[in-house]
Amino acid sequence: MENNISVYHQRRQTVLEKIGTDGIAILFAAPERRRSNDTEYPYRQDSYFHYLTGFPETDSALILNGREQSATLLCRPKDPDSEIWHGFRYGPEAAREHFCFDQADDICQLTTHLKNALPGHRQLYALWGLYPERDPEIINLWNDVNRIAHHRSINGSTVIPENLINLAVILDPLRLIKDNHEQSLMRIAAEISAQAHIRAMQKTKAGKYEYQIEAEILHEFMSHGARYPSYNSIVAGGKNACCLHYVSNSDQLQAADLLMIDAGAEYQMYAGDISRTFPVSGRFTSAQKDVYDIVLAVNQNSIEATVKGANWQTLSANAIRMLTEGLIDLHILQGSLEENIDKQHYRRFYMHGLGHWLGLDVHDVGGRFDSNGQSLLLQPGMVTTIEPGLYIAAADDIPKAFHNIGIRIEDNVLVTETGNEILTASVPKTTSAIETIMQQ
Repeated sequence: MENNISVYHQRRQTVLEKIGTDGIAILFAAPERRRSNDTEYPYRQDSYFHYLTGFPETDSALILNGREQSATLLCRPKDPDSEIWHGFRYGPEAAREHFCFDQADDICQLTTHLKNALPGHRQLYALWGLYPERDPEIINLWNDVNRIAHHRSINGSTVIPENLINLAVILDPLRLIKDNHEQSLMRIAAEISAQAHIRAMQKTKAGKYEYQIEAEILHEFMSHGARYPSYNSIVAGGKNACCLHYVSNSDQLQAADLLMIDAGAEYQMYAGDISRTFPVSGRFTSAQKDVYDIVLAVNQNSIEATVKGANWQTLSANAIRMLTEGLIDLHILQGSLEENIDKQHYRRFYMHGLGHWLGLDVHDVGGRFDSNGQSLLLQPGMVTTIEPGLYIAAADDIPKAFHNIGIRIEDNVLVTETGNEILTASVPKTTSAIETIMQQ
């Protein structure tokens, strides 16, 4: 699926309308980052910049001029010698035409364009703090224009920005609701991720190393056009699964252990994010199945409740209640349900939240509360993970059968007008389905 350039143009128009004729906004592309000596990390465009431009190159900037209702891209010029070494560049003229900007120019002209654009606007929007090295440039330029405007007009105006505003207050709510184009890309990212988890289940055997299973996952990603994972894959056997962000992936898999995998493909900038837990041997022990079924029930119950108008805080509280009940039933927690919840004893075994927003970033932008501190109700177009878990490290007060059982079951769920769509439904998660696929 190719990028639909009109989508980015429409988003820019929406932002221009929101900042109004008094507003001007500046955004920057992500810089390249050095990995070692003269090599860089694989380049990934800044998510905000991509959301509004679709433009894939570093050393670029976008100016949104509310007074003129126009969008100007500043980017690197064409350079045949550089392109021999580092690959194709659009250059300003081709970028303007291909990506539907009103104007485009050499990035070296950024200061000139900003100086000309700042007068006549009362609000200056930027993603302050996102790239701290950029903030002083804007502030110094703003101060220069401010001083001049006190004495004479610039470009026919003595009005200059008097408010510095975080552009995220406009962009984050827009990004929180995925449009049809985004939903299509996220379905693909989720399905590639699902197929990778299935491959991992089929390739897992005692004696293999975690990194070998990670290699199978990455193979599946790349085979289907997802060049990179959306985050460092977690392939955690046995006790390693009790470390939430274990990424060493270096240990040998033991037959008696569970393997917890948290991995997702990034497809055209959009993230998949799936967790599955399964037995290395291909068969759950009784204790493993008991814990697993508690987590699975919470996963399924929470997904069922992830619908238009639902309150996320209610979903999270219900998940905590179900997990705590399960731990009491297994005699891992003692005492009453209310006492264990009030004193948060469950946090020893469930120390994270029920899920997070998903999109261009794996932990996507957008809060769970509105500006008045009220819980956001779920709306169609929102995509969230649902990922309950239980992590039972070895300890003297824990029955040995439950030692080092770490389980997380995570799906990607799109809220729709009529309910929801489980984007990751094709990867099995019941114990019987997992055992069946591991025997194939």
